[in-house]
Amino acid sequence: MAALVARKEEILGTLEAAADPARFFLGTYLRTTRAVSAALEAGRFEDAAWVAGWTVDFADLYLDALAAHRADPLAPPAPWRRAFGARAELPPEAHVLLGMNAHINYDLPQSLVRMIGPSDFDSPGVLAVRHRDHERIDGVLAARVAAEDVALERAGGRRTPLDRLLAPVNRRASRAFLRESRRKVWANAGELHRARVRGPAEYAVCLADLEAASAARVADLLRPGPVLLRLAVHGFGVSLA
Repeated sequence: MAALVARKEEILGTLEAAADPARFFLGTYLRTTRAVSAALEAGRFEDAAWVAGWTVDFADLYLDALAAHRADPLAPPAPWRRAFGARAELPPEAHVLLGMNAHINYDLPQSLVRMIGPSDFDSPGVLAVRHRDHERIDGVLAARVAAEDVALERAGGRRTPLDRLLAPVNRRASRAFLRESRRKVWANAGELHRARVRGPAEYAVCLADLEAASAARVADLLRPGPVLLRLAVHGFGVSLA
């Protein structure tokens, strides 16, 4: 975990020096990683070793996508192309939401399947522990919502008087859609696992469906209006059939 935090800090410094808008999502992600590390040290998870390994594996998907983008903007998967290729003048909050969409809706189910082997999916006891630790992340994320709102405003997020009035509502909305998206992530991981069991070709088709659904989600994230309230009502996550 310490090595992961250090790696993110180094990359964030590079992005900030270049005024790259990718810095907004990585800044949020770095602070969240520190919070997960603190929760691990506090003993908040049932299988701390697994959670630590999963956290690193999950982060690698983002870091690989970022490295691919910096080498060739057309190289990353579609959700990340939409996130990294977004207009620089979008507010920091929009860049964070686009990064969250790619990393939670697209990357997270893949990481869960990578870290939960077929035999673990067939073991109700082991799978239940993985599910509970997956849900415990919600508590870590929920505790960060207010602080991240302040951090993004300091980073240049635009706040109208109405935005400030709605801040408590928006924070509750953020907690609600984060919980909703993680429920869908767990269900999508199950779909990916069942496709994996059927063979590589079936898994590739299922993953392509997840990629397309996550990329299509971007249109709603950039639609004008109170996006956080809309996500709380209609949902942030995507679902595989």
